[in-house]
Amino acid sequence: MKLTSKKALKMLENARGKTSSDRWIIHSICVGNTASKIAEALNLDSELAKTLGYIHDIGKQNGDFKNHIMNGYYFLKEKGYDDDYCNICLTHSYLNNDVNCTAGGIPTDIPFRTEFIKNHEYTIYEKIINLCDLMCTKVVNTVDKRLVDIIIRRGAYSNTQYHVKETYKLKKYFDNLLGFNVYNLFPEIKDNI
Repeated sequence: MKLTSKKALKMLENARGKTSSDRWIIHSICVGNTASKIAEALNLDSELAKTLGYIHDIGKQNGDFKNHIMNGYYFLKEKGYDDDYCNICLTHSYLNNDVNCTAGGIPTDIPFRTEFIKNHEYTIYEKIINLCDLMCTKVVNTVDKRLVDIIIRRGAYSNTQYHVKETYKLKKYFDNLLGFNVYNLFPEIKDNI
């Protein structure tokens, strides 16, 4: 079953006030809007990119932020949504098909998740959401500012340097695809530094 950005936004709005913080909802909206602009600049489906950005953290709606990846995946699966929508809940936190390339330390092994991330071929949309997740707080930022935000809130771990290096490679990948610095799409970044 297909999901629209309008319905995804409604899911987010329905979750408002039901968790300890709405920060993740504001972040998800920023990710969706940012992803839409990047997709449009690449002549991709900006509606799909926006929808995926809106729902990437939907697993946080039950307040269990630590397991939001699996919770989001199963929530969307149970609702009958297509794999593209379910998969974004799994892939948004991991770069390079590696569960160790994530912010916040080495995750507890969940065999299904580990195997999925290792064997799944990331779509361009999943890579866009990876990047946008690493550019957005409540507003769009540089990856530098977002990475510092993550490290301040979650701490530094044995995999932090690896994750930071791969984040910069991901940004460069999109700079090369676009033929210019991705930040040029977001002049408001200057105001958010």
